[in-house]
Amino acid sequence: MKKYILIVIAFLGVFTINSCSEDDLELTNPNQLSPDTFFSNESQVQSAVNAAYANLQPIGLYGRLMFYMMDNMSHEQSGNGQQEGDKVTFYDFSFDSSNNQIKDYWDGCYRGINKSNFVISNSEKINGLSDGELSAVKKAKYIGEARFLRAYYYWLLVNRFGDVPIYLGDGSDNPEGQPRSPKQDVIQLIIDDLKYASTNLLDKSAEADLGRATKGAAQAFLGKVLLYEQSYDLALAEFKKLSGYSLEDDYFNNFMEETEHGVESIFEVEYDVALGTSQKWWSAVTGTGPNHATLRGQDYGVLDWFNVYPSDDLVAEFEPGDNRFAGSFYVVGDTYNNGANTFVESDFAENGGNIRPVAWKKYQNYYKQTSENQESGINVKIIRYSDVLLMMAECENEVGTQANAIGYINQVRSRADLDDLPTNLTKQAVFDAVVHERKVELSGEQVRFDDMIRWGIVADELAGTNFQAGKHELWPIPDAEISSNVSIGAENQNPGY
Repeated sequence: MKKYILIVIAFLGVFTINSCSEDDLELTNPNQLSPDTFFSNESQVQSAVNAAYANLQPIGLYGRLMFYMMDNMSHEQSGNGQQEGDKVTFYDFSFDSSNNQIKDYWDGCYRGINKSNFVISNSEKINGLSDGELSAVKKAKYIGEARFLRAYYYWLLVNRFGDVPIYLGDGSDNPEGQPRSPKQDVIQLIIDDLKYASTNLLDKSAEADLGRATKGAAQAFLGKVLLYEQSYDLALAEFKKLSGYSLEDDYFNNFMEETEHGVESIFEVEYDVALGTSQKWWSAVTGTGPNHATLRGQDYGVLDWFNVYPSDDLVAEFEPGDNRFAGSFYVVGDTYNNGANTFVESDFAENGGNIRPVAWKKYQNYYKQTSENQESGINVKIIRYSDVLLMMAECENEVGTQANAIGYINQVRSRADLDDLPTNLTKQAVFDAVVHERKVELSGEQVRFDDMIRWGIVADELAGTNFQAGKHELWPIPDAEISSNVSIGAENQNPGY
């Protein structure tokens, strides 16, 4: 889908405003396209759907802030002295409701929701197009993509903020701002959207445009939501519907540009610097303009900004012989630039002079070049098949079929060149194995913090940090939202903020 993201009609900016800020309102030109005359052909339908995808890309989400926020909070990494102070706030849990990064995250998600709602609320117009203009299958597919994306944006919000306002774009929304809806109501909306999406999206093999949400993505995402809800049997049933996926032979294939959309990929956020990157600093939340780059390579790159490095705790988690270590980290003596160069000790020095023993390799471009820049085109994996296998193992363990759980774990371990687990493990031992495998398999992929929360181990795992149980599981509602939304006041803020 990379080449299609640019095809976004400019007037869609009208529908990408923050949930309730009048400052962002724009007037439509009566001589141009308007909501009343839109959705008259497939190109317009596709453009509107593409606009909903675009909000995943900017630095307010996967372009930059997402990996900093989540990897720092999980303490999968430590910061070098040159790391910017606003990123450090997530490592030491010193953020508050005035934090601009949290505001950008909130705004980026709600703009994505508004764009998704624009498509969903016009379903009748879309379905009213002739079959000659747009087949019934494609009509359902495009609406399914919008509902998948709306579900995903709400998922990002509900995990970070708990209760959040629900906007449906169907005429029922208060233009001055919606109140916070109970988390369970948001979860139910997510589930309903994903059930629709899983029924109406195309299989990965049938979807012509790489990067679009597919039936498998909706099934995997729905299974994940149900797992978080501890509905293990229902989650397992969704996971078992997936077909056509397998593990990459080489673990590192998941993190290179040339091997995107491989057999293990279920859903990923698209980046391609060839499509333009001029708006990467100027559209942090709007998702408009050329914005097809992520800064992860530069931010994490050992030869470049090197703002962070893998934590000692994470590095120690890897077993001897686990080939995921070499697929995740660089150490002195490793080669790069297609084997033409070798890392030496001085390469691992931060600005302050300290020599770090390891550096991140995932999502870095050093495998093919000598340095990073601010524009990496490597896609970000959101759900991989190994993630699903480990979630299936967790479900099987909870419903009492430990042998099946061990089988799924061993599939992941086999790819890592590790011995199989014994078949006579207790339920607790299997759970411990899932915790271990998810920590190493998915390191630096923004899943561990939420894993620790849902398992109830976050306070123990982050003991000795500034993490406060009962507070830092959630972020504060941004001050900007409280000041602009008439339905949310200071009394509605999350505990401890």
